[in-house]
Amino acid sequence: MEAVMAVVIGGLYAAGLYLLLRRSIVKLLIGLALLGNAANLLIFTAAGLRRGDAPLVAAGALAPSQPVSDPLPQALVLTAIVIGFAVLAFALVLVRGVYRSVGTDDLDAMTSTER
Repeated sequence: MEAVMAVVIGGLYAAGLYLLLRRSIVKLLIGLALLGNAANLLIFTAAGLRRGDAPLVAAGALAPSQPVSDPLPQALVLTAIVIGFAVLAFALVLVRGVYRSVGTDDLDAMTSTER
């Protein structure tokens, strides 16, 4: 399963980098979103893909019953999703303002700061 996830993550990184290098600012935002999703999948895959119970310690026990899921990658990815959504929303507002100001989404046409 990890090999399949590695291919998927590599594909997402490749597609994200390809879109970041395009001339359209909308494609740049889509590439940014793909890179964020690839990073989240990378964290999950690096932590290990296994099914397990919640890491709860039963009353009177010294350790949780095996196997348990590691909650740290889940918390990191949840935080990364929220931060990534906020950054993407902020970038979308900036792109909207730039499009209204310049009138195009082509990055090469945005060479002048005076309009």
